[in-house]
Parts: sequence; C-alpha cells; structure tokens
Amino acid sequence: MIVILLLIGVTDASYLTYEHYRDFLPPCSNNIFLDCGRVLRSQYSVVFGIPLAVLGLIHYIILTMLIVFSVIKKKHWLTDLIFLLSAAGVVISLYLVVLQLFVIRSVCFYCMLSALNSVLLYFLIRYYFWPQYQRLFFIKQGFLYRTIIKPLFFLVDAELVHVSMVNFGAQLGNISVTRGLIKRFYTYDNQMLRQKVAGIVFSNPIGLSAGFDYEAKLTSVLPAIGFGFETVGTITNRPYEGNVKPRLGRLPKSQSLLVNKGFKSEGAEVISKRLESKRFAFPVGISIGRTNIATFKKQKEAVQDIVQAFHKFEKSKVKHTYYELNISCPNLIGGISFYPLPNLKELLDEIKKLHLEKPVFVKMPIEKNDQEVRGMLDLITNYQVAGVIFGNLQKDRRNPVFDRQEIVFWKGKIGHFSGKPTYKRSNELISLAYRHYHQKLVVIGCGGVFTAQDAYTKIKLGASLVELITGMIYQGPQLIGEINLQLVDLLKNDGLKNISQAVGIENR
Repeated sequence: MIVILLLIGVTDASYLTYEHYRDFLPPCSNNIFLDCGRVLRSQYSVVFGIPLAVLGLIHYIILTMLIVFSVIKKKHWLTDLIFLLSAAGVVISLYLVVLQLFVIRSVCFYCMLSALNSVLLYFLIRYYFWPQYQRLFFIKQGFLYRTIIKPLFFLVDAELVHVSMVNFGAQLGNISVTRGLIKRFYTYDNQMLRQKVAGIVFSNPIGLSAGFDYEAKLTSVLPAIGFGFETVGTITNRPYEGNVKPRLGRLPKSQSLLVNKGFKSEGAEVISKRLESKRFAFPVGISIGRTNIATFKKQKEAVQDIVQAFHKFEKSKVKHTYYELNISCPNLIGGISFYPLPNLKELLDEIKKLHLEKPVFVKMPIEKNDQEVRGMLDLITNYQVAGVIFGNLQKDRRNPVFDRQEIVFWKGKIGHFSGKPTYKRSNELISLAYRHYHQKLVVIGCGGVFTAQDAYTKIKLGASLVELITGMIYQGPQLIGEINLQLVDLLKNDGLKNISQAVGIENR
C-alpha cells in the first residue's frame, strides 16, 4: 500500500508539474466549487518562484528514497526522517486544503488527491515502521511530560496529584477502548524480555512497586502502560487513614520524593473484595504489612495482625500471583520491628503455618549494614520464601545524592526518601544477595530507576526483576515502554538473547 500511494503521489505531482510548464490546465470541472484552473493559477500555487507541484514531486521522491534505504540499512535516523517528512507532508497538505476551501474558495481535484495521499501515507508509514515509531513516540512523550505536564503537576500538592491521577488511571483502565489505545502506543513487547521467575511468567522485567497503587485501582490500566507486573499495597489487616500530612513531598534536584504514608490502607477486607471480580492481564502481587496503629504493645499482636491479613486474601477469590511481605516500612508508629532476628523468625514461623501456595517475596530495608542483612538473609533461606526485594526508603539525610538546600527545606518533616538517594545502596545489596544467595533466593531490584541503564545495572548485578515508582513520576508514564525498548538494545549490544542471561552477569 505504501508503494502504491508513493506511485500515485509521484504520478500526480509529475502530471501537475508537466502541465504547469506546458501552461496547460489539466481536465477539471470549472464550476463554482471544483475549479482546478482557479487553484493552479492562484498566487498560492508558487512558493519562492517554485511551483508547488515541483515541491510535491521532490517530496515524494525523497520520501521514496528514504523508505528504500531504511528498509535496507535499518537505521533509526532514516526512519526518524521518514516520520518527520511524512508529518510535514500532512501539515502542508492540510494548510493547502484550508486555503482552497476558505481563501481561494475553489477545489482542485489533483491537489485534494495529493492531500488524501499524504494523510494515508502518514498512517501507513507509522503502521509499517511501528517499532521504530514507538521509539520516537517515547522520546516525544517524555519531552512533552517533562517540559509541560510535570511542571504543572508540581505546582499542585503532591498527594492531591497522586490521588487524582490514580482515579483517572482507574477510569481509563475500565474502558476497553481507551485501554486498547494506551496499550497500542505505550506497550513495547519483545520475546527477549520474557522470562519465568519463581514459576511465574513475566512478559518484561519492569514492575510497579508497592506504595503507589495502595488502593488496588490500577490493575487494569498498568499492563496497557507497559508494566510487566505490579505489587498492590502495602495492604494492612485493619484500615489506616495514613500518617499526619504532608505524606508526600518532592525534591526535584535530588530526584526524590519524601514519603510518609505509613501504610495508608483501606484494609485487607475492602481491598480483597475490590479485587475478587478482576481478571489480571499480568502478574499481580499483594503486599502485606502490619496495621500502623499504636495499640500493638507486643510483637505477637503485630504478627497475628499480619497473619490475619494473609488469611483474608487466602480465603478470598482474588486471582493474584504472589505475595510481598513488607517488613521494612520506616514510617510506622510504635516500637515493634521485625529486623531483630528473633522477631523476624517469629513472624516467618507463623507465616509458614499458613502453607501458602503462592510465592512470597520479602521487602527488605536498605539502611542495615551488610552483616545485618546477611543475618536476615541467612534466616530467610530457612523458610519457603521465593525471594527478596531491595529495597525500601532511604533514611540517611546525609546521603551525598541529596541537594542540601532541598534537605534543609524538609528539615523537621517526618518521612523518608525514594528515588535516586536509594539507588547506590539498593545496588550494593542486590549484588550482595545475588553473590551469596542466588541459588536459594530470587532478587528483585527497587530504588532509583530512571532510565533503561539504571534497570539494566540492577539486572546485571543480580536482579531478575526491577520495580519503580519515582522514576515514572519524574520522567513520565512512557518511561516503562522506553526502558523495555532500550533494554532490548542493551541486550543486543552485549550479545545476549534473553533478559535472563543478563541477570547477575557482573557477579558470576
């Protein structure tokens, strides 16, 4: 079809060029509406002394040559030129149509044919070169988000924007048409990214971390955006309205967020009922943590609270794929902690009694030293835990990644930090866990992922899967597809055929 349209375009423009220089009008009605002579002899038919027919012929010839060379050479810059030239053809054609209809007040059949031809070529070229166009689409969307949308969002309270966008995303996900359109543009699918981890098939390694969709409203729209999986929550046994505001703050120069939600949750019963009727298009995990209330005086009470949340999901008809046990939220009230090994053992002993069939991943802290982390991992490997996630929020406000003025601004505000301040320590712990425990535990990386290279670094250090939140907020929703597309490029550059071959390659 592209070849046929190009031939039509070349023929049409050649004919009009020939007739122009012969000073002869082509056959065409000369009634009030359809009058080729009036159009082709108007002042708008020549630009800088060059007939528009000649410019159209040059346009079609160059477009044809670019398409031929692009198919042969397969260079991104060639397809980018094709997209640019075809878009210019549509814009100019529409401008000329407006001139005919509203200025000249007559229509030329051959000019309208060329305009229709340009529009059809525009869409067919993008259809044929879709993988290449997606790359350009991601670049354009990222630029639009970072230069226009994000600055507007950042003028509004962070939590208000979050709640509004979650509700908006939920509505988009509930409509099959919008969901399909989003999937068409934002999802990048490639068999090189497909792998089985802990018995679960993941179409790609990029997932949404717990902490964003804590009300479980985005399970329908996230696969369309391009995510390979999602962890819902963290969900607690009893409802909790969240810590005292502000619960979210932005540190743009540090590429970070101040987070102080403290397991804001509607409770396991409400969330499980909301999810029971859902059929998930990708693996969905349920993150469970203890209810954030001060009435727990003893470790055993907190353990039983977590166990009851597990019970509620086990008895429900929710079709989730795995569990996350979140022991690492630094924003909880009360003095109960699961970091001391006896406390962690007590919790894992009780969970073991549930005889869970779905895999369990433990969300780990990043502020503990290597020896403390290894002690926790040594204990975890004694239980039927599928893997660990490194990790949670950064507590150290002296971290060199922070912009000092931003940290001073948030001085006295309760909460801890996501994004780039977590990146380095997360990578160190991923590496540690893979080196010593990869035969017993799957490692999932989380923290500071803003680019495909960030994700690939975690994968090469030992992460089979990668989770993010903050990167999407700063870079835009196209980031997920952009990362997946560029991961394929990185794999090819390293001579690898599947993402699983890259896992831990720097620590083998």
